[in-house]
Amino acid sequence: MNKSTRKPTKVKQIFRIILFTGTLISLWFVPWVLVKAWILPLPNTIQEQVDESLSYGFDGVIVYVDEGGKSPAFYAAGYHNRDLKIPANPKALFKIASISKLYVAVAITKLANENRIYLDNTLSEYFPELIGRIENADKITLRMMVQHRSGIPNFTDSAAFWKNQPNKNIDVLEYALDLPANFEPNKDYGYSNTNYLLLSRILEKVVGYSRQQYFEEEILIPLGLKNTFGSLDDVNIEDVMSGYYVGIEKDFKNENQGMMIATAEDVGIFLRALNNGTLLNKKEMEIYTSLYEFNHGGLAPGYQSMAEYHKDIDAVVIQFMNTTDFNGYQWNLLQITHSRVVKILRKSK
Repeated sequence: MNKSTRKPTKVKQIFRIILFTGTLISLWFVPWVLVKAWILPLPNTIQEQVDESLSYGFDGVIVYVDEGGKSPAFYAAGYHNRDLKIPANPKALFKIASISKLYVAVAITKLANENRIYLDNTLSEYFPELIGRIENADKITLRMMVQHRSGIPNFTDSAAFWKNQPNKNIDVLEYALDLPANFEPNKDYGYSNTNYLLLSRILEKVVGYSRQQYFEEEILIPLGLKNTFGSLDDVNIEDVMSGYYVGIEKDFKNENQGMMIATAEDVGIFLRALNNGTLLNKKEMEIYTSLYEFNHGGLAPGYQSMAEYHKDIDAVVIQFMNTTDFNGYQWNLLQITHSRVVKILRKSK
């Protein structure tokens, strides 16, 4: 073997040492609770996985599974109310946060199909008063807003939004006004709750009444959903699962941010109907497919959720967890535990 063939071998060895060392260093900074959640042997049942989730610091967990051809299954562990030691109820109401974006996207799709709105109309055509207050308001289209390609700043990124919780008597849109755009319209992707705040207001302006009433007429009643609501004002507060934030001795259940509230079952029925085409007609489905995603997560103080349809096993999995934290580890754990539930379902197939 000549010198020219030995040299690359040494280089490879050095590279492997560097790679191994870098891996060890990176693992040092990975929270071990996440590693543990990944590497633990997969339980045999979903209930065992749900029970195991409590060891990661969650106060309560709800999982709803709807496999095609089977009756829906409900799972729960932990507490509905930690202070009162009330066990978790798989049919409890829960703040679903950004999962509501799916409902808004469906509404926009239906209105577009009826030519009551036009996806390529600009934001300024609906709200001319926002010219000069939202950069590029005359260039940003509804389509861009649905797809998070508007560049409009996210109002929940504002420190003032969190400082003034629960923002009583404050229009949260103010936190996104008079700021530079994050990027030029349609030049990038940037998740922004402001997009869907404005889309909801456009919806209400077009139909002439609340978005929740529109949801009821076009989504909830047709699907027979009786446990999906527009805010805390519409429910018995005791039916809502408590929400907790690591390091804060407070139940976030009573904070009324105006977000949607639903049972896991209601979200699951909605998600299956959205994915299998029974909620939208053929033309609406074509529009929706070009616009937005079919699965979604939700995150708010004390509440995080995941709603996914897995086509390969024809299964809807809804997961609610009533504990959140500042560094986002709990969100990572939601994703990991959700994926393990899906692995158990696939294994059972």
